[in-house]
Amino acid sequence: MKATQLLHNLGQSIWLDNITRDLLDSGTLERYIDDLSVTGLTSNPTIFNQAIKNSSVYRTAILTKFAQDKSAEEVFLELALEDLTRAADLFRPIYDRTNGVDGWVSLEVSPLLAYDTARTLAAAKDLHARAARPNILIKIPGTKEGIRAIEEAIFLGIPVNVTLLFSREHYLAAAEAFLRGIERRIESGLKPNVASVASVFVSRWDAAIKGKAPRELNHKLGIAIAMRTYKAARELLSSPRWHRIYNAGAYPQRLLWASTGTKDAAASDVLYVKALAAPFTVNTMPESTLKALANRKALGSILPNDGGDCEEVLSTFAAAGFDIDALAAQLQDEGAQSFVKSWNELMSVIDSAGVMLGKAAS
Repeated sequence: MKATQLLHNLGQSIWLDNITRDLLDSGTLERYIDDLSVTGLTSNPTIFNQAIKNSSVYRTAILTKFAQDKSAEEVFLELALEDLTRAADLFRPIYDRTNGVDGWVSLEVSPLLAYDTARTLAAAKDLHARAARPNILIKIPGTKEGIRAIEEAIFLGIPVNVTLLFSREHYLAAAEAFLRGIERRIESGLKPNVASVASVFVSRWDAAIKGKAPRELNHKLGIAIAMRTYKAARELLSSPRWHRIYNAGAYPQRLLWASTGTKDAAASDVLYVKALAAPFTVNTMPESTLKALANRKALGSILPNDGGDCEEVLSTFAAAGFDIDALAAQLQDEGAQSFVKSWNELMSVIDSAGVMLGKAAS
C-alpha cells in the first residue's frame, strides 16, 4: 500500500500545495485524488506566479480580459477563481461525503493587505461571494491585523485558512480568533458550523538557521516547533471551552502543516511528512513531496500528543543562542514580504503578457 494511502487511513488529510490550469486540463489533479489520496488543495501568490509565468495556457484568457479594460489584479483574480472553482468542484464529492470536514480549496486575499484589518475583511467577503462554492477557504494571514479580520470573517460565516503561522503562540492566537467568532455566532443565534484550518509553516525554520546551528541540530527545529504546537492544539481541543462549541454544532479548527517540502538536498524528501503524521490534521505538500511519499510503503511513528521531546530540543536551540520567539516573528514578516514580492511579480507578469499578446494580435 502506498504511504499516501497509509497517511489517509491514519486520519491525516493530504492536500496539494499547488494549482495550475495544466493540472486541471490534463486530468492530473483527478488522478491525484483517485490514486494518491489527495483530498484538498492550497494556493498562494507564489504558486500562481509560477503557474502563470511558466504556462502558455493562460495567454488567451489574459488577452480576452485585458481587451475588456481590466486591471492586472482583476485579471489575476478572475484567473484564480476560474482555476480554484474548477478544483473545488472536483473536491466537492469529498466535501459532501465528509460533511464539510475535508475537500477544501484555499484562495488567498492580496498579501498587500496583511497589515490592514478592514481591507483584509472586505477582500475576504468579496472573494467568498465571488467564489460561490461551499468548499473554498479564504486564506488570511495570522498577523496581528489579520487575526482581527479572522474573528470577523468567522462571525460572518466565511470559512478561513489562517496562513503564515510559525509558532505555538501564533497558532493559539489564530485559535482564539476562531473561537471568538464561533462563540459570537452562537450568541447571535447563528449556525456555528464555520470551517477553519490553522496553517503552521515548518521547513522555513530549518532553512532560516541552515549553517548557523551545530550539525547535530540540523533539520530538528521545524519539527520541534510543530510538535510543541501540536501539543497545544490537542490540549485546546480537549478543553471545556472547545467542547461547548462542539456541543452547539461547531466544527473544530484543524491544524495544518504547511511548507512541508524538504528544502535541503541532504535530508529525506519526505522528512517533514513522516515526522508530522497525525490524525485529524492536514499536510499540504508540493507535488514533488507528494510523489516521493507515494513511492514509499511505510510511514514511521505517529506524532505524540504530549509533544514528545520538543521542549528538550528547543532548549538545546536556546542554549545554542537562538531566540525562538524573535525568529518566529521574523519568519512571519519575511513570509508576508515574500508573498508581496510574488504578488508584485505576478502583476508584472500579467501586465507584460497582456502587452505582448496585444502586440501579437494587432
